[in-house]
Amino acid sequence: MPAYFTVELFRFLARLKRHNDREWFQSHKEEYETHVRQPAIRFIADFGAPLYELTPHLVADARPTRGSLFRIYRDTRFSPDKRPYKTHLAMRFSHRGKDVHSPGFYLHIEAGGCFAACGLWHPEPPTLLKVRNAMVSRPDEWRNVRKLLNWDDASKLARPPRGFPCDHEFVEDLKLRDLGTAVDFTDQQVCSPKFMATFVAACRKMSPVAAFLSSALGLQF
Repeated sequence: MPAYFTVELFRFLARLKRHNDREWFQSHKEEYETHVRQPAIRFIADFGAPLYELTPHLVADARPTRGSLFRIYRDTRFSPDKRPYKTHLAMRFSHRGKDVHSPGFYLHIEAGGCFAACGLWHPEPPTLLKVRNAMVSRPDEWRNVRKLLNWDDASKLARPPRGFPCDHEFVEDLKLRDLGTAVDFTDQQVCSPKFMATFVAACRKMSPVAAFLSSALGLQF
């Protein structure tokens, strides 16, 4: 099979980074459709079958809007940065009916910074409490899952959260405010005809994290 993504995708995103304004984007929208949006939609549609083999409880939604593909448009309403467009390609594969913050899979594509990820980023306090309780009540499972965590920039509390002992075996994990894992890709891997298999393998590797976090939140995986 031909590759889903090509070097033209990275070239377009690099040029968008230099010319991040509506006039430039509108005059190059056909390139965006050809090299970015349409390949991403095809990738999402084709990922549906292997995703179902990993878990039937996550969704690969290939709709052009309100599906797995993130919009290219930035929400600038409350941001001092008024640049209108994101300069990366992103897609999510979440639990049905849940938003991007559910513990599904995420794919991020930009030059020199491509990766797959899975986890919870800045979850609400009730969500985080459920995960912490699961760590404590299911220690054997968590010992295996915690080995996969590799978000080096995950934020952390200075002290153990209220209600948890300072000398607990997982005290450093209980301090975490973000929990997840990621697998990096080179630009060349993303442009390879084998990238679907590469991404599926990454999701399989991250699945224990998704499964634990999902069950902690009462979600099936």
